[in-house]
Amino acid sequence: MKIVTRATAIKNLQKFIGHDLRELAVKYGVTTYETGKQNKGWKGLLLEKLAGLETNVSKAPNGLSYEIKSVSFHYVKDNLVPKETMAITMLNEDELRKSEFFESHCWDKLKSLVFCAVTWDGKNAESSKLLSVTSLDYAEDDNLIKEIQADYDLIRQKLIDYGFDSLTGIDGKWIQARTKGAGHGSKSRAFYARTCLVAEIFKTAS
Repeated sequence: MKIVTRATAIKNLQKFIGHDLRELAVKYGVTTYETGKQNKGWKGLLLEKLAGLETNVSKAPNGLSYEIKSVSFHYVKDNLVPKETMAITMLNEDELRKSEFFESHCWDKLKSLVFCAVTWDGKNAESSKLLSVTSLDYAEDDNLIKEIQADYDLIRQKLIDYGFDSLTGIDGKWIQARTKGAGHGSKSRAFYARTCLVAEIFKTAS
């Protein structure tokens, strides 16, 4: 069985920076709009193929894993900026209460993500370019990670002091814990990376 480590996946993906993902999707047999409806997951499926991952490929040895995340960027006043926040992982109340940041599922997710910046050219646009590929490993110092840790600690302490329902998207500079799920009054929460964090990850890694 072929093993594709995270470092190898990043190197494979970086070969396609600047390429049109729509053209690559046709080449690699990933359905986009051929059925008359947009396949919403086509970019993710394609990026996995470009990374070298197939259904019969082990992502990494010894149980190590990673996730390839597509992040959309668009132009605002001639500047490329993230289009929206990025979901990190669902928040589990019991896990948050007992886990320090570096033992948390939130950190496990963040440190294992492969971030792929792609262009967003409008709803149902038939083209999208791969702009950049990176991960938190490429940051030159750990100040950003320390500040993310401070956000996590703030959210965790608020949960301990005031309960699960007190968690809203207001708290946190880089990450937030906000409602996830259909309709108002949803009890579920998830950790999200604010758009400023998404932008900063690419900035510090460049």
